[in-house]
Amino acid sequence: MPTYKQIQKYVKNVFGYLPKTCWISDVKRQMGYNVRNAHNRENENYIKHKCPNNKVNNIKEAINKLGG
Repeated sequence: MPTYKQIQKYVKNVFGYLPKTCWISDVKRQMGYNVRNAHNRENENYIKHKCPNNKVNNIKEAINKLGG
């Protein structure tokens, strides 16, 4: 599984923007990967910053290309 930094670097190089770690975690959840909850999260089922729909496929591509 690629790290968040590796995913961010790939997306930055290929698509020209730096995705937030919360977006990456949201996409990993959508893909069925186990993701730990952040220590400052109030409710484990509440996601404050979901990944924008136009960025989901870019992050999925990064995860798949990097070995996810």
